[in-house]
Amino acid sequence: MIAPESQLRNLGRHPSALLLGAQLVVVLLYPFLDSSTAGRAVVGVVQMVVVLIAAWAVRATPALSWVAVVLGLPAMVFAVLEPVTRDHDGVVLASAAFHVPFYLFVSYAMIRYLFHDDVVTRDELYAVGAAFTVVAWAFAYVYAAAQVLWPGSYVGSGTPAGGDVSWFELLFLSFTTLTSVGLSDIYPVLDHARSLIMVEQVAGVLYVALVIARLVSLSHLRRGK
Repeated sequence: MIAPESQLRNLGRHPSALLLGAQLVVVLLYPFLDSSTAGRAVVGVVQMVVVLIAAWAVRATPALSWVAVVLGLPAMVFAVLEPVTRDHDGVVLASAAFHVPFYLFVSYAMIRYLFHDDVVTRDELYAVGAAFTVVAWAFAYVYAAAQVLWPGSYVGSGTPAGGDVSWFELLFLSFTTLTSVGLSDIYPVLDHARSLIMVEQVAGVLYVALVIARLVSLSHLRRGK
């Protein structure tokens, strides 16, 4: 049996795995906790932990760690303020202003980490998934900001007339758009919202074309040596 200390050391050597796991945990917990103020506050704290792990994961990459910290600290604060203020428009916009560049920078750091050498490590494999999910989270915040700037940008099967789509529904839309599975019952109805969807669709295709193709080519090169 592996000792707990050894397990912790292994986790410490794979920050990308922790980031990927933390994001998936939030996705699974959100439906259980979103119905109450206390539950939303818990989600905010968990999201704050995700931001902290993301900033820590950047330390293992060739990117600048201080940029992640500068963007991540305000993002952590707004991760808690959003549920407490019940998604006040000003707070949502301010939160998106920090979360979007933070998550995009983390994704850039992960991708740069994948491309910085010709050896594919286990943590780099976890970074493939972490970078992908981080982009999905970034666009969810983009959509949340768009909904404030252009009310009625998105509609869903369960959205009341004139009401806003929830953040979790926007995250669902972001994941279905980035993966191009087309399973979402949430869809854009205004041109500004549609243009953002198109940008994420291109990002999803380019991710598969560039990142996955590179990993496959490196695997073939390694077998050929």
